[in-house]
Amino acid sequence: MRVVIQENYEKMCKWAANYIAAKINAHQGDRPFVLGLPTGSSPLGVYRELTRMNKAGEVTFKNVVTFNMDEYLGLPREHDQSYWYFMWSNFFDHIDIPKENVNILDGMAADPEAECARYEAKIASLGGIDLFLGGIGVDGHLAFNEPFTSLTSRTGVRVLTSDTRIVNSRFFGNDPELVPAKALSVGIGTVMDSREVLILINGHNKARALAASVEGGVSQKWTCSALQNHPAAIIACDEPACGELTVDTYKYFLDIEKAERL
Repeated sequence: MRVVIQENYEKMCKWAANYIAAKINAHQGDRPFVLGLPTGSSPLGVYRELTRMNKAGEVTFKNVVTFNMDEYLGLPREHDQSYWYFMWSNFFDHIDIPKENVNILDGMAADPEAECARYEAKIASLGGIDLFLGGIGVDGHLAFNEPFTSLTSRTGVRVLTSDTRIVNSRFFGNDPELVPAKALSVGIGTVMDSREVLILINGHNKARALAASVEGGVSQKWTCSALQNHPAAIIACDEPACGELTVDTYKYFLDIEKAERL
């Protein structure tokens, strides 16, 4: 695992955006570059920087196919809290990606399980995901894979915990009951199949989750800990998120990144 520690959120996002753009630009071959994407507050700075780079001609998304991590079940795409709405408002509407290259789970699917199976099959048909960008919750959940979700899980229907609904209620008038009780989500196994995984962890409220991801044992309690078993996992974090890391761990990853730049 590689842990890239940046001074603040803005620098973390710029580092991640530069990394993603470099991977897209270096991609060769007939198949498109397949990029997994999250929603939430953590990736917003990355999306802003990638948009700037796209408009400046530093990267193009014309040969990129995207798959989003999750979507609320029962929420139409026109709803201002759907993840379809979030992605188009904050990213896709501002870059040169072809509309047909965007894949987001359908929260209004008549058969949710069939929709999840279709999603997995489409990812496989494109040769898998090259790079999956993600974020985690304060309890370490990755996508909507809540604590104690199987670490080999595939895309499916997830029941959201009370804690997640309370945290997300800030987008629903601070009423947890208005937050959908279920969601469609890629599985931990789906993410782990990606050639690379880049996870954003920022803010002091994510410090325990970062420590569990890096220093704790692999456990279903912290689904983010599965990243320890990925051969090409990167965590990009800011200083405030490092508050629960031991001093030796913190220094180790700083030293490794310093050596990489020499």
